[in-house]
Amino acid sequence: MNAQDVIDVLEEFVSENKQTQIKRVLKQRTKHVTLVFEDIEKPHNVSAVLRTAECMGIQDLHFINNRNSYSVNPLITQGAAKWVSLNHYEGKDNSVSSCFDSLRKEGYKVYATSLHETSRSIYDLDANDKTAIVFGTEADGITKEVGEKADGFVHIPMGGFTESYNLSVSAAICLTVLKSKLIEWPKLTEEEQLELKALWYRKIVREADLILKTKGVLNE
Repeated sequence: MNAQDVIDVLEEFVSENKQTQIKRVLKQRTKHVTLVFEDIEKPHNVSAVLRTAECMGIQDLHFINNRNSYSVNPLITQGAAKWVSLNHYEGKDNSVSSCFDSLRKEGYKVYATSLHETSRSIYDLDANDKTAIVFGTEADGITKEVGEKADGFVHIPMGGFTESYNLSVSAAICLTVLKSKLIEWPKLTEEEQLELKALWYRKIVREADLILKTKGVLNE
């Protein structure tokens, strides 16, 4: 299905105000940084992260679901889930490998959050690299497998006795630090923007797929 065809058909059903908003947001969207969550036990915390990530222009989030599956809490995300891409890796013994292989094919360096002896401060990461930050459970952190397969470890320096921040705060700090190192997020390509615009139109237009089928853009 051609993205431009989808846009041409559905645009008349999208208000001018929403079109302007989408145009503005697309210019600030990025895939330069992404977040990965392994077997999250407290989905409300991840929903808070999702909302923060969307507000900061992050498009992709990844979920490794070996033991626990994540489902969006709409009361916390406040609609943010509609605008981001959620990628799930589940039901496989090699979910970690599947996720990391996919990220590396896209050019990401994968860093696991940990106080490992070789861990680097988030402030020392090279923000020019495409970066994926992996978060484990709040109780146990990342698994041994993630640690073995990640490209390195990263942590947030602490100034108090407590060893870690809440998950949603940790993610927000990591994103803020990485973004502060750049003048602005590297943008999506024109093709990526077009594909995303078409996807968003399909999400916001009522009975969009029926309209597209009627116009011959979407096959039965």
